[in-house]
Amino acid sequence: MIRSRLQSRETVLKILAWAVHAYTASGALIGLLAIELAAQHRFRGSFIMMAIATVIDSSDGILARRLEVKTRIPNFDGALLDNIVDYLTYVVVPAYLMLSAGMLPAGIFGYAIAAAVLLSSAYGFCQTNAKTPDHFFLGFPSYWNLVAFYLYCFGLSPALNAAILAGFALMVFVPIKYIYPSRTELLRRLTVSLGVIWGALVIYLLATLSSPNQFVVWLSFTYIGYYLIMSVVLHAWTTWALHRARTHERQA
Repeated sequence: MIRSRLQSRETVLKILAWAVHAYTASGALIGLLAIELAAQHRFRGSFIMMAIATVIDSSDGILARRLEVKTRIPNFDGALLDNIVDYLTYVVVPAYLMLSAGMLPAGIFGYAIAAAVLLSSAYGFCQTNAKTPDHFFLGFPSYWNLVAFYLYCFGLSPALNAAILAGFALMVFVPIKYIYPSRTELLRRLTVSLGVIWGALVIYLLATLSSPNQFVVWLSFTYIGYYLIMSVVLHAWTTWALHRARTHERQA
């Protein structure tokens, strides 16, 4: 009787584990809808789809760890599925939207910048050390959806947008640690708390994207500033701490 109950429980948990993979995969459909909306020049709808995809990506890993998905479905690579979906929703979709919205220079130069976004991120996603053992991203973590969102809100010139995008594309190759909001232990409570406030501001901006309130845009952008600055600070701190630990080991 007890054995039967345990088997039934494990069957239910395995079904739930597959449901988590399906939840992750649903981000691909959301990405497709985002592309379709961008093609129709319904950019607010496209950004909303990208926001939904971000929510899925921010929560599926937590669910996977809670349900021990790797243990229950060992022959299915959930991390690979996550990367495939993320490349679509964080890279391809915003690159397509920026081209469709005229946010990049016209002609071949605009496509060259879009190619820089796509190819640099392809390199970043394929790095075996893209996520460090202490739960940081190594190199700019391809948050092109956020870059596209703020460039859209700020309404900058295509030439300036191109320069900013080129800069971030280069940062993919620079091995600086960037905060992994849900997993980096240092300052995690502060990062998540500020992230919740930022999320509420972004929801407001999405609702009013046809004429975004610039004060709210800048207020929400302070979280991006926090993220970038603290990523550099924590990179310096962890690098120094590792160097000190190795020095002590050599002296022992």
